[in-house]
Order: sequence, then C-alpha cells, then structure tokens
Amino acid sequence: MTSAVTTSTDQATPAIAALAYHDGEFVTLAEATVPVTTQALQYGTGVFEGIRAYVQEDGGLAVFRGHDHYRRLLRSSRTLRIEVGRDVEELSELTAELLRRIGPTSDMYIRPLAFKKSLLPGTPPGVQLTGVSDALTINAFRMGSYTDRGGIRVAISSWRRPESGVLPVRAKVTGGYVNNALAVDEARAAGYDDAILLNSRGQVAEASTSNVFAVIRGRLVTPPVTADLLEGITRDTVVTLATELLDVGTDFHDLGREDLCNADEVFLTGTGAEIVPVTEIGGRPVGDGAPGPLTTALMTAYHDVVRGKDQRYRHWLQTVGSATP
Repeated sequence: MTSAVTTSTDQATPAIAALAYHDGEFVTLAEATVPVTTQALQYGTGVFEGIRAYVQEDGGLAVFRGHDHYRRLLRSSRTLRIEVGRDVEELSELTAELLRRIGPTSDMYIRPLAFKKSLLPGTPPGVQLTGVSDALTINAFRMGSYTDRGGIRVAISSWRRPESGVLPVRAKVTGGYVNNALAVDEARAAGYDDAILLNSRGQVAEASTSNVFAVIRGRLVTPPVTADLLEGITRDTVVTLATELLDVGTDFHDLGREDLCNADEVFLTGTGAEIVPVTEIGGRPVGDGAPGPLTTALMTAYHDVVRGKDQRYRHWLQTVGSATP
C-alpha cells in the first residue's frame, strides 16, 4: 500500500549484508533461488508472514510479536500440509540469527516463506499437496514507515474477498493474494492508495493487506473473523492497546459500506502498514477528512510499544542482540 510516503530509510543509511536463510543454511540473497518447476511457483502452494523488527531506544533491534507470527505461519502450513520442520522458538531464533548476520542499524521487515518445492519420486505431475517436498526460506530487508500518517484515500473494490469455503482465508496462502493484487491495482489505477474488499455478503472484509477499523460513537468496530478476513497480529495489538491504555472497547460485528461512510474515523492495521488513517473512501471524506483523535492516539501508543518505550509490553519484543565476533 503506497501513498505520499514517509520512511526512515534514506541515502545516508549504511549498506547491509544481503543474506537469507534458505534450504537449511545462511546464504547470500543471490543464492536463495528456486527452480522454475517449483510447485509453489506453479500453483501458489506456499504460506508466508510479514514481521517487523524495530530499532529500540538503546539503539538495538527487537522483533515485534515474532512468536505470534510464527504460530500463525505454522497454522497456515498445516492447512497446506507443509512440514516446516521447526517450532516457534527455533524459527524465532533463526530470524534473530539472520538479523545478527545482516547487522542492520535501521528498522527491518522479515519475510518467512514455507512452500511446496518439488515432486517426490513416484509422484505423478499435477496439482496436489501430498507427494511434494517442503522448503523454508527467510529473508529480511530494510523498511521504515511507508504509509502517509496524514491519511490515505481508499476505494471500495469491485473484487470480492473469497469465502472461507472457497479459499482458506484465515491462512496466509501465497496464491490467495492474487485477489488482493487485483483489488489494489484497480484502486491505484483510479487514483486511490488502497482498496477495501467486501465479502460475498456485501460486508466489509479487509483492505488489500490490512484489517479495517471504524470508530463509531466512541468505540472501535472491526469485522469478525466470520467476515472472511485474516486475523491480523496488528489488529489484535490495536484491540489490546485500545482497551488497556485508552479505555476504549472494540465491537466485533459486520460493517457495511454505509457504516464506513458514516463513521467518525476509519483506519487500517497491518504489520507493513502499521496503523494508517483513512481520510477518504470512494471520493467521500471520513469525518472531517483528517486523522481522528482515537486513530492518532493509537498510532502514538503503537509506536511507543514497538520501540520499547512502554515497558508494559516488553513481552511482545524479542531482542536480537549483536553478532558473535
């Protein structure tokens, strides 16, 4: 999701090592390749996560809610019969080791990918989940905030979010993101920054890579999991911070297009997008067309938490540490 961009990455930031964890070893990013016959490439049979690591007040780096992301990766993997071969703790430590070897001094984005690789001996060609080998790769790259904290403009997409009976929407399956790509491409072609997809019942599901929140009569409202959405880690973070820090409750119920248009505030949440205000939907301003007070308060709270400024949420942070000499 792009708009007028603000980012912590600039030309003065020193270069970092281009490394990845791939097929059981740490290699250069150029070596982390797959054959064109890879099953996940052919059929979209892979699952992934997006995880952020933030520079802390002391200058160190910490992964935010990495364990929760890896728990979801393993759940998604089971859906596609992918054997990752590592548990949550091992995956978290692999990620920390990768970051230590890269040696970043700025915020990072981590992309684990578990996927179907190649047919096992005796398995006939075709679309299938058994008789196919599994693989895991993790790469990381520098990424600061890339959305406009002053707000973005979104469209209601003509593309609909698939039902859970059509696609396992509660798993981060690579092939399913064709739907998201079509929606955001349509929105950007019309001059918008992102798209909100409705489900087959005409209710709000999610944005292209984010969950949707509305502020209605002083409370947060976000669609329930039955609306065919991915349960975001940032979504859960926002619900927790709103309750514990701002004394604001969250209602989980269906949202229609008209609910968004009449809401006092609307914002999106996602690991990549973080928390981003929506100031216009389909050419109509949200509220007074500027980020609202609750959205702004949540953005401030969120950034304090991910940078370790609020000690009450240190359990969400995994310190990376320095590379071994």
